[in-house]
Amino acid sequence: MRATRRPRVKICCIGSIDEACLAIEYGASALGLVSAMPSGPGVISEERIAEIVSTIPPGVSSFLLTSKQDAGAIIGQQRRTRVNTLQLVDTVSIETYPELRRSLPGVSLVQVIHVMGEESILEAKTIAPHVDAILLDSGNPTLQTKELGGTGRVHDWNISKRIREALPIPIFLAGGLTADNVQSAIEEVGPFGLDLCNGVRTNGNLDETKLGWFFSRVRAAG
Repeated sequence: MRATRRPRVKICCIGSIDEACLAIEYGASALGLVSAMPSGPGVISEERIAEIVSTIPPGVSSFLLTSKQDAGAIIGQQRRTRVNTLQLVDTVSIETYPELRRSLPGVSLVQVIHVMGEESILEAKTIAPHVDAILLDSGNPTLQTKELGGTGRVHDWNISKRIREALPIPIFLAGGLTADNVQSAIEEVGPFGLDLCNGVRTNGNLDETKLGWFFSRVRAAG
């Protein structure tokens, strides 16, 4: 895809209706809701996710971050939470994607790829035909306790740019984004969307000052 100069913004690790409202007020076009994970911030119950999703207005996407790898388990989570987008933070088999499509028509699929080296480019090319978007993050699923997001680390943006240039579907960029580096991220990668959690939080809570500063820098970049 072509570079995007005014990317969409997804605020992740939403923990309450108040946080959802605040993120939307400042301009978030998508909210990330984190279900059970082996590590990382922002995990909340499926019951709370469903409660928050019921308040999200039309036009704002609700992303369920799931570490499940079995299609049946993922389908069950979506039906309990009623999100409109599934963010698959771990690898799944190629056969899983059409099964999700058949069972969940109208639900978008976003596959996370943790950028660890050149091999991530081939991985993205292989998965792209099966999903609606790719999200590039900085985790490490090879560790004994998997890192599947929320690390606060920046990865190699040159690889992210090459993935964006190679694929016909939207790319979200995650990993260590803050108000201080977001303009560089937009200029260097040109992603369709930005995804962040820690960069707009203080002591785990959504910080209105950081949120406002981040969105102002995104607007300035555009």
